Amino acid sequence: MRRADGVERGTESGTRDSLPEGLGQAIRKTAGAIADLLDGATDTTAPVPGLDWTIGETAAHLALANGLMAELAAGQERPYGDGTPQSLAAANARSLTAFPERAAEPLAVMIVEQADAFLDAVGRAGPDRTSLTPLGSMGNDVLASYLLTHMLGHGWDLARGVGRPHMIDPARVGLCLPFLKTAMPRVAVAPATLTARYTLRVRGGETFGVTFTDGTVEVLPGPPERSDCTILTEPVTFLLIALGRLGPWQAMARGGVLAWGRKPWLAPRFPTLFKAP
Repeated sequence: MRRADGVERGTESGTRDSLPEGLGQAIRKTAGAIADLLDGATDTTAPVPGLDWTIGETAAHLALANGLMAELAAGQERPYGDGTPQSLAAANARSLTAFPERAAEPLAVMIVEQADAFLDAVGRAGPDRTSLTPLGSMGNDVLASYLLTHMLGHGWDLARGVGRPHMIDPARVGLCLPFLKTAMPRVAVAPATLTARYTLRVRGGETFGVTFTDGTVEVLPGPPERSDCTILTEPVTFLLIALGRLGPWQAMARGGVLAWGRKPWLAPRFPTLFKAP
């Protein structure tokens, strides 16, 4: 079974030039960590906690999604829903029906190989290449961040399914932020009457703003003027909340989230203003 060992190879020198530092290596290592999880999966028909999928279905979805991302990075057009949770769920269901593989080893190999193919395609692409994804048009850096985010989310799911440690860490979370900030306005479900200004601080990482003006969402590179609520989040907790794997009250109870400001009571509401696809 192939493993992602973090060794630079192939067109990786081109990938290093076209992606933020560490992002290509994080993609390779995350794909390898997921393959390691599957290596210990003795029953891929077992359910994954919190999902409607089994371990095999989750792994199959990852293999297919990595392949989709590799094709997008290579300049191919691959329509896949319209960005709404309902359309993406329907596209996922169709793709899994058409792809019956559920065995751990071949899926692990596919996940790693397609992650490699994605990085090779990025290395060959020009710096101005954009791809039309299920969540809109993205440059290579955001698309790679999207791939990493998606793998980490389902890597967390698979780790829970097989009862082993996950691979999410603060460095990887930082590399997910370009995608998460790009996606926020596209997955917002805020009511049209909402006006609020948030400052989001990821402990040890970025600080940025998210504002709602009559329900319209804007992501700012820094804190907004007269912020209503500042939310400080531990990095892994931030990603799990953003991906819908952890609720705000659970996170606060664990000490992963602190909030203050003129309207600190707005903090628990923030994750509910978005619908992770």
